[in-house]
Amino acid sequence: MSHHVLLLGGHGKVAQLLTPLLLKRSWTVTSVIRAQEQVPTIKKLGESQNGKLNVLVRSLEDVKSTDDAKKVIEDAGREGEKGVDYVVWSAGAGGKGGPERTYAIDRDAAIHFIRAAASTPSITKFLMVSYLASRKAKPAWWSEEEWKAAQHVNNEVLPTYYKAKIAADEELYRVSRESETLVGINLRPGTLTLEPAGKVELGRTKGSRGDVSRETVAVVADELLAREGVRNGWIDLLDGAEGVREAVERVVREGVDAAEGDPVYDE
Repeated sequence: MSHHVLLLGGHGKVAQLLTPLLLKRSWTVTSVIRAQEQVPTIKKLGESQNGKLNVLVRSLEDVKSTDDAKKVIEDAGREGEKGVDYVVWSAGAGGKGGPERTYAIDRDAAIHFIRAAASTPSITKFLMVSYLASRKAKPAWWSEEEWKAAQHVNNEVLPTYYKAKIAADEELYRVSRESETLVGINLRPGTLTLEPAGKVELGRTKGSRGDVSRETVAVVADELLAREGVRNGWIDLLDGAEGVREAVERVVREGVDAAEGDPVYDE
């Protein structure tokens, strides 16, 4: 079955690695980027591919409401042969523009798109790329040392980013839990590298620290979008020893949800 994926933050490294994987499935991808000069780079990703690639130039910083987000979804739907049914959020301020811009994109725009997706019946999956330490409470499977390392990142290294991301992560969890149509997949990689894709530790990682290649993140995201039976949840990701397809199959089969132990899980 063909799908139409709205890829938000399409010029980012992970998104550029994900785009050809989705097109290889003969899916339609509408890649949302912020600047006209980025268009040629994205269009090259669609060359000699089975699927159809569309490019929309829109500033996510200008998305100030759910209606603004719905307008982008509607514009994307007009670009494809069918409406959008999957959304991928791989966007972010990237630390540029100060705290206000981080909150505007990583928190506010993300939340507007989550709510817009939930109110669009055709959209059945929303995959958010977050990060491993984005949580409020120590999970039972992490040691005190690992939790302290996560808190150091969240409170001292990236406090604004943490506050923005955890707000969006929690909103996706709540909205998709209540929705009859939308599955919220929160993919939470460790420190991103430029290494080739490899094997993984997926679901509940033993710790809060470690590397994972951007290409691996893209491969896992592609598998999660293609896999039937994925449920609402947080899925942590590091480089590891398990094949991606086998790991995704296990996580889906066992209903692994790394949100367990966080306040939003028990609401």
